[in-house]
Amino acid sequence: MSLIAKLSQIRMHKPEAFAKALRERPKADPARIDGNLMIIACDHPARGALGAGGGEQAMASREQLLDRCIQALSREGVDGFLGTADLIEDLALLGALDNKLVFGSMNRGGLQGAQFEIDDRFTGYNARGVVDANLDGGKMLLRVDYSDPASVRTLEHCAQAVDELARSRKVAMVEPFITHREGGSVKALLDAKSVITSITVASGLGSTSAYTWLKLEATTLPALILGGAGKGNLDEDLVAWGKALQAPNVRGLVIGRSLLFPADGDVATAVDKTVQLLK
Repeated sequence: MSLIAKLSQIRMHKPEAFAKALRERPKADPARIDGNLMIIACDHPARGALGAGGGEQAMASREQLLDRCIQALSREGVDGFLGTADLIEDLALLGALDNKLVFGSMNRGGLQGAQFEIDDRFTGYNARGVVDANLDGGKMLLRVDYSDPASVRTLEHCAQAVDELARSRKVAMVEPFITHREGGSVKALLDAKSVITSITVASGLGSTSAYTWLKLEATTLPALILGGAGKGNLDEDLVAWGKALQAPNVRGLVIGRSLLFPADGDVATAVDKTVQLLK
C-alpha cells in the first residue's frame, strides 16, 4: 500500500490517530540543543511554492515529498523537522519524527506570486496549536517591503506570536528578510545592509527575546542558517553554509529544498554531506 493510501485511510476512519502520535512520540533530548542542529525544512508547499531542484512542480507529489522527508530524517545527525501541520501529522504517524525536534510553520498566507504576498497572515499553526501538538516551537517568515503597507501587519502578527510562544516556553524561530517587488515577484535583498537591518528588526519583536531564534548574524540570539532554494550546486552550498557556521552565535542549519531535491536526486548523500559540516 502506498503512503498516500495508508494515510488517507487513517484520516478517513481514525483521524484522532494523528494527535495521539504527536502526543506520544518520543521527544528529542533537550540537552542536544547545546550542540549544532541539523533541521530538515519542508513548509514551502503550503504557500504555493512547489519549485525545487529546477522543477516548477517538483514538490507537488505528496508521495514523493513524504518519501524524501523520511529519507532525510532517517540519516544520522539529523536533529529535527520544520513543516506545516499536514506534513508533521503524516510524518509523526509514520514514526519519522521520533526523537526529533519539531517546529510548526505558522504564517503561510503570503502565497507565492500573489498581490497580497507580503500580507503574510498566520494560516498555519498558531501558538496554541504548537503547544497542543507537542511541538518544540513555531517558525514564522518575516518579509518587510518598505513600499508595501501590508508589511506592518506581518510585523505585528509576528510580534504577537513571539510573545504567545514565549509564554509557553516554546521557541519562536523567525526568518527575516528585507524585500522588494521585482517584475511582480517578491525578492529578498541579500546585501549586508539589508540582512543586518532585517535581523535587528526581528530581534526586537515582542516583549521578550528569551525564546527567539533567528537566522544569520548581527545578533546575540541563537541563529540557524536557512538554505533557501540554494545555488543548484551542493558543493557550492556546502562552502557557503560552512562559512556561515563559523559565526559564534550560529547553532546549526535548517535546510529544505536543497537537500530534499538535490540535482542528482540522492537525498541521503546530500544530507550526510551537510551533517558533516556540523561535526
